[in-house]
Amino acid sequence: MSTTAASDDAANKPVYKWESKDGEFRRQVSSFRDFISSAPDSPFPPEANRYHLYVSLACPWAHRTMIVRALKGLEDVIGLSVVDYLLGEHSWKFSDPKDCPGAIPDTVNNAKYLSDLYYKASPQFSGRFTVPVLWDKKKDTIVNNESSEIIRMLNSEFDQWSSAPGVTYYPKDLAPQIDAINEWIYNDINNGVYKSGFATAQDVYEKHVMQLFKSLDRVEQILTENEWLVGGRFTEADIRLFTTIVRFDPVYHTHFKCNLKTISHDYPAILRWARQVYQIPKIKETVNMEHIKKHYFMSHIQINPKQIVGVWNGPDLSVPVKFVPPAKH
Repeated sequence: MSTTAASDDAANKPVYKWESKDGEFRRQVSSFRDFISSAPDSPFPPEANRYHLYVSLACPWAHRTMIVRALKGLEDVIGLSVVDYLLGEHSWKFSDPKDCPGAIPDTVNNAKYLSDLYYKASPQFSGRFTVPVLWDKKKDTIVNNESSEIIRMLNSEFDQWSSAPGVTYYPKDLAPQIDAINEWIYNDINNGVYKSGFATAQDVYEKHVMQLFKSLDRVEQILTENEWLVGGRFTEADIRLFTTIVRFDPVYHTHFKCNLKTISHDYPAILRWARQVYQIPKIKETVNMEHIKKHYFMSHIQINPKQIVGVWNGPDLSVPVKFVPPAKH
């Protein structure tokens, strides 16, 4: 198949057609998996101003990378472009901030659509065009589009330019515990809301939504007894869960029919924890509820064809809170 044909086929397939014949939503495996490393033979060594991050303020996966970039103080080291909140027929687009407040145009490749970057990196690319994307300006290609790996790079590989050198959100002594909790939280909660919301069969939806709330109950128990998810410290496990929880009540509860309970009224420990995370310096600035709500309610026209946007922004996360350890008996 020619490059043009491959491009046309991908462009002509609506981006909201994700369901399988059995009603299951299956997330695409990330395609670009190189790693920025200071190892001597690394094709992608860490350098200031060499790499550029493409994100959506609406996307929970991209949101992870924005949080770590901010917490590590890498805003002047790794550039940023922000797509429009509306995911249209031809993938994410870059808009003028006058038309879409919060958007940041692509000043590196001057791309009109995110798909332009994927085809520039791989002319035969035929998958979905997802964010985040970590771009190498020197080699003119995508390094990585897997958020879980990008946050590890930002956490450890740019410390010589970081305003928080030595601070790690993936400490070696907690790594096995972090990996273990990440696994079930990803499957049941981070991706569980999507498996529920994009299900096209009743039994499939019910299976995933029940597992979602079982795992939220499990998280509630952990956070009733502990300030943070792992080892009494704020880690990447908290970052990865937060970007789902902040979207839960205003979006997933209604739009994805994850409506057995709300964070606001049924999960006091998760709500306390979410407020603590939100109030960590630099994190609240990464939360843009306008982009979040308008993206989901207006982009997923197979779910919400009239594109009506819900009015609730979820719980007020700016309310001061403090973790109170449970009394020991």
